[in-house]
Amino acid sequence: MAEGDSDWEIHLRTLSSNARDSSFSNDPASYPSLLRSVRKLTQLCKSENSENLIARVYPQLNKIFQRSVSSISHSRSPSGLLLLAILQFFIDYGEFVLHDADPSLRTFFRSCLSREFADPEVAEATLDFLIINKKKILLAFPTLLPQFYPLLLKMIAWNGEKLEKPFLRVFPGLISPGSFLPLFISLVDLPVLIVALEKVEKSSGPLIGSSIASIQKSAAPEMLLALMDEAYTGSTIGDGGADSESEDNNSITSDPLFLELLKDENDGLAVCNGIGLLLEWNQHYRHQFLFHLID
Repeated sequence: MAEGDSDWEIHLRTLSSNARDSSFSNDPASYPSLLRSVRKLTQLCKSENSENLIARVYPQLNKIFQRSVSSISHSRSPSGLLLLAILQFFIDYGEFVLHDADPSLRTFFRSCLSREFADPEVAEATLDFLIINKKKILLAFPTLLPQFYPLLLKMIAWNGEKLEKPFLRVFPGLISPGSFLPLFISLVDLPVLIVALEKVEKSSGPLIGSSIASIQKSAAPEMLLALMDEAYTGSTIGDGGADSESEDNNSITSDPLFLELLKDENDGLAVCNGIGLLLEWNQHYRHQFLFHLID
């Protein structure tokens, strides 16, 4: 690594300064040089197979990841690309540095992708990440994609045919015994979801960076908001790890039938009463959704 020592040191200094300097903590994603350094150091760790370099890089990346997540709510720049680059390091070297990537992956879906799914660059990078790490994710984190399939469906619904082929490569990972039936019905209702997203954008503004808190101010009907709540988080009802800005979720999804349905669906629980509730809800509310969407 002698010939590349200068580059290695420059990139490591960039990480160290961003992890240490409080002036960077407000919005780490706004510094393009940081993303370049993260990607370059990850490549160097692979090419040089240096345990010393991996051990030195990891603490800095972990700090930057936490700061990036905490700054998402007021960040002016998309954080998805930076977080995905750091997640790649966690996936590659998690066993060596004793870092469980599962909480970090779920944090990315809940806190970042739920806001940035409409960003085409973030959406494409997310699918590329899932394709590259498909085998590891399915083996080590088998419940991840089934839990967040509503968010991934929303991402592909909004970004259109450009991402169709990469999404089809990820799609089998969304299927599990608990998600099979609700996933099938969600696919049938995909045109309704597209119209819903378009209506929310029309009434609330661009979807990039939006959160449940801002959508609550939308003039859209309550039942439309209930649909968007489910698709926006992809997380478990009552889950303390969800975005703190969505504390008023229950005021929107106030229907007990809808709440119980979402809990079963997103937890991936293969229970008979959850399937019955889903069928009952789908038949009872579909016409109401369509009525409000075209009104």
